[in-house]
Amino acid sequence: MKKTNILFVTTSHDELGTSGTKTGVWFEEVANPYYIFKQAGFDITIASVKGGKIPIDPASELPEWQTKDTLKFAKDKEAMAFLNNSLNFSKLDNNDYDMVYFPGGHGPMWDFIDNPKLTQFLEAFISQSKPIGALCHGVAILVDAINDKGFPYIKGKKITSYSNTEEVAVGAQNIVPFLLETKLKELGSMYSKGNDFAPYVVVDDNLVTGQNPASASEVAKEMILVLTNNAPQQNV
Repeated sequence: MKKTNILFVTTSHDELGTSGTKTGVWFEEVANPYYIFKQAGFDITIASVKGGKIPIDPASELPEWQTKDTLKFAKDKEAMAFLNNSLNFSKLDNNDYDMVYFPGGHGPMWDFIDNPKLTQFLEAFISQSKPIGALCHGVAILVDAINDKGFPYIKGKKITSYSNTEEVAVGAQNIVPFLLETKLKELGSMYSKGNDFAPYVVVDDNLVTGQNPASASEVAKEMILVLTNNAPQQNV
């Protein structure tokens, strides 16, 4: 029986604007889904915008943000090899993957945006109605995507992402290029959010989005349900 192939695509950007602070992918947003998909028997490929070593947001490695899965991942040689030797997404064939997942961290606010090759790569998954997951700032991948009618892909879609209030809470509202919640609303999405830093996931057809790192596990679980055609069409 053919295994399900899932592709993770992460940021390669490691600078939080001109703040002098390092950023990258948020560790929990890779580690938690990784083990959920692995337990489900999926074949996992991890790629990034530039390939090579993926920057991990240093804040996500602080003790207060660790989870059992991040601790496990950090000691897992096979898993860490994926992060240290990621593939370049542009060298991959989307037809080789059954679903795609875009984790966050602040990095995507820079290199997921205005990236025609990455947008085109995503639009191939959209055109084939494959399950798409995006979490936190990883939802920025959807901003430039266009549907087959020439409209923003997210226009009229139920969606969530890192919220404006969460951005203010971490003091990054004047550092990021734009506020993601505001941009998604401007593009005509049916944006909603839960409590700050609490799990909140929205499912709309084959699209699964999560608000913040705490939503990582639920995004992975909902993506699996979408793949098996049993996804509940409601917020969780």
